[in-house]
Amino acid sequence: MAREDLDAVLAVERAAYAFPWSREIFEDCLRAGYSCWLGAIDAAIVAHGVMAVAAGECQIFNLGVHPDWQGQGLGRQMLRHLLRLARQRAAATAFLEVRVSNAPALALYRSEGFCEVGRRRHYYPAPQGREDALILAVELMTDGRV
Repeated sequence: MAREDLDAVLAVERAAYAFPWSREIFEDCLRAGYSCWLGAIDAAIVAHGVMAVAAGECQIFNLGVHPDWQGQGLGRQMLRHLLRLARQRAAATAFLEVRVSNAPALALYRSEGFCEVGRRRHYYPAPQGREDALILAVELMTDGRV
């Protein structure tokens, strides 16, 4: 992902989420050197992922797929790509937050081995106030190999 991709990324983000990230957040992630990736079909950007790896841990900040393309495995492909990169960068554990109401995302993460390790109360904005986030984690290096 690069700055010139942000219009397309924001279109996906706005279509996928009721409370999307702003351009400024994506710009901050790029400026900070986070690992920012795109998923494209026929040169059209339809998915994105943002993560950081530091001190042996991976934090997945954002994984979005345009609603027209959801349910076709693109989210799983992006997640696996991010986790593969995290392993290559010697991360032992990956973390992420997800809305308690996001059943499709929870099913994806759990099917990829993520387990609930905590909860952030009132973390996300919601139509009626705030919504909790579940903190999920998965061990990446269980056998000592990257």
